[in-house]
Amino acid sequence: MKVAETIAALREQLAEAKQQNIRSGKSARVGFVPTLGYMHEGHLSLIRRARNECDIVVVSVFVNPLQFGKNEDFDKYPRDRERDMQMAEQAGADFVFVPDVSEMYPQPFRTKVVVSGITDVLCGASRPGHFEGVATVVSKLFNIVQPDRAYFGQKDAQQVAVIEQMTRDLNIPVQIVPCPTVREPDGLAMSSRNVYLSPEERRQAVVLSQALAQTDRWLREPGMTVERLKRLIREHIATAPLAVIDYVEVTTYPSLEPVTSMEQMDGRQPILIALAVKFGATRLIDNRILFLEQNGR
Repeated sequence: MKVAETIAALREQLAEAKQQNIRSGKSARVGFVPTLGYMHEGHLSLIRRARNECDIVVVSVFVNPLQFGKNEDFDKYPRDRERDMQMAEQAGADFVFVPDVSEMYPQPFRTKVVVSGITDVLCGASRPGHFEGVATVVSKLFNIVQPDRAYFGQKDAQQVAVIEQMTRDLNIPVQIVPCPTVREPDGLAMSSRNVYLSPEERRQAVVLSQALAQTDRWLREPGMTVERLKRLIREHIATAPLAVIDYVEVTTYPSLEPVTSMEQMDGRQPILIALAVKFGATRLIDNRILFLEQNGR
């Protein structure tokens, strides 16, 4: 596995790898997994899938300052470069790109990528500017790596929707591959931020996945409404004394239009049930994407 710290070095290494494959009569399909680092099994599942589907696998590790708000956790976000390198290599990465901030954003940096509409709701409403930072860095990384496929975890469902919209709108020739959320044995969605949780916060955080798991049963109840469904989810989360709910929302997916009546849940489009909840200073997100026909409606 090779490690590149500059854009020029990565481009040179990738060009050489592609040419070597072509000379050997092999294809040179590039799979890309962008990460913030501090890897866990969720990241590794993306790398392994890219390894299975592509000829060359690139992983980036970059804590992107543009996607962190003024009072968020950019400075304390967990970092462990050597651990990330070892884990990425074991999962099958060929290249790891580890730029610093000055490499990605040479000053003066005056360009941002803005995806409108779907960034105004859910996490976009709670974290103004977050998705501008995401879209900007991902568009830069796509331009640098020029992958054929890029892999993203479905835990960040809104992020996947934003990136899919951006690639369509800008005609970026990359296939976005959403991958299932990877969970701890007790159901908690894996996240690098889980390390912030105290033992008691960690114990209580399972209410998110528990609430989502119960939506199948609730949706089968006679007379169910969208507002009642959201209330039931909130009530279950509230059984955890340390939980502070940011939002519980039901939307279409990937358009993220609010669902206000059960008639909208007719199986013609996926439905997203999305949660954001704080435990102490740690904000966790989780979701389910479903078709109501699968729930017997």
